[in-house]
Amino acid sequence: MKFTKIAVATATTAALALGLAACGSSEPATETAPKADASAGGKKFAGETLTLWRLGESNPAAQKYTDALVAAFEAETGAKTKVEWIPWPQVNDKFTAAAAGGAGPDVTEIGNDQVPLWRSQDALHPITAVFGGGDHAQIPKNLLSLETDGGEIYAAPWGAGTRAVLYRKDWFDELKIEAPKTWDEVIAAAKKIQEKKGKDVDGFAFNGGSDANHLLGALAWAEGGEYALKEGDKWVGKLTDPAFKAGFDTYTKIVTEGLSSKSRLGQNSADIRTRFANGKVGMYLTAGWDIATIKEESSGKVAEDQLAFFPLPSKSGGAAPAFFGGNDIAVWNDAKNKDLATEFVKFSTTKEWAGRYASEGGLLPIYPEQLEKLKEDPAQAPFAEAFANAKALPADSNWTEAGETKAVLQNAARSVIEGKATADEALAKANTELEEILNQQ
Repeated sequence: MKFTKIAVATATTAALALGLAACGSSEPATETAPKADASAGGKKFAGETLTLWRLGESNPAAQKYTDALVAAFEAETGAKTKVEWIPWPQVNDKFTAAAAGGAGPDVTEIGNDQVPLWRSQDALHPITAVFGGGDHAQIPKNLLSLETDGGEIYAAPWGAGTRAVLYRKDWFDELKIEAPKTWDEVIAAAKKIQEKKGKDVDGFAFNGGSDANHLLGALAWAEGGEYALKEGDKWVGKLTDPAFKAGFDTYTKIVTEGLSSKSRLGQNSADIRTRFANGKVGMYLTAGWDIATIKEESSGKVAEDQLAFFPLPSKSGGAAPAFFGGNDIAVWNDAKNKDLATEFVKFSTTKEWAGRYASEGGLLPIYPEQLEKLKEDPAQAPFAEAFANAKALPADSNWTEAGETKAVLQNAARSVIEGKATADEALAKANTELEEILNQQ
């Protein structure tokens, strides 16, 4: 098995899985007891045992779903299923050890943005045949961009996550502000919040931390920009194109126009969430899973009915394309029985079981008809609208190094905001860095 440079695993999907409270958990792995008689009925996989890695902590909702899925799969196939829960802080170490030849799973949950990295390490087995018909043929092709390499598909989408703007609905009601539908309205609302709630409050919080590209990407994509495109076998950076520059300009002006403080240029969405919970942020780009933590971090001072979402508007009009995050499920390349492992992936990502994974875990469904129904739910409609034209970051195993470890775009924005470089200078430097990182072997 190939094992070279492994980038530090990204945290962008760490809160996407069922078991959202698992971040930071150190609970030991547990095993789900079989719910079906694996030896009965002469079924194809009777007597076989499969190991499934679930990421996060076995909270009640996640455990209930997993128990039901395992029981149904065992009844269908006759196989037994051993479930191990891997706490988020241990995931990268566990994957790295497994890729190096250690004890790995047969099937694993995996963040969609991590598929290119582990595919580059030959850690994942192709499952292209799963998508040949039935329910799986209805999964939109744009949901497979991170999972596809060389014409083969290496993971199946299980549940999706995207972003919208979380705002203090009680503040908006108090100040008679309507939920913004344009970027100019976002600016006006942010300034009014600061005027009434204090200058130490971020009207619209600037994210310049580890997950900064969720916000920058949305603003750049809204203008028609791209980070980089594959031309032949090489990545060509597009950061200096006028469209990307326009989105970058909107992004940096969140700070230079005073909507968010210069003193907090490095804050990520977790930092912003804490400030939001403490009444220091009016709006920020995030996902629905932040609500439970906000209620906890605010010690009950911020209730769920005081919060609401709206789709991030683009400067040129309409909703900006949101970052496409989500959780996949994949066959580990060292699986003892790849046919059985592939069957589990296929079974768990049908409309029934993928639909339940999403609905019971606070994620978005991967099937269009299920997503369409969410638009009827006022709480989910902003996410469904944002997800309709969601986009992924460059599908390259080196993206994490560029986007997080070396913070190429974050550093470019900081240099502009601090007056150390013009946007043209900063983006030209960033473009060279991005190409070098994405094209390294």
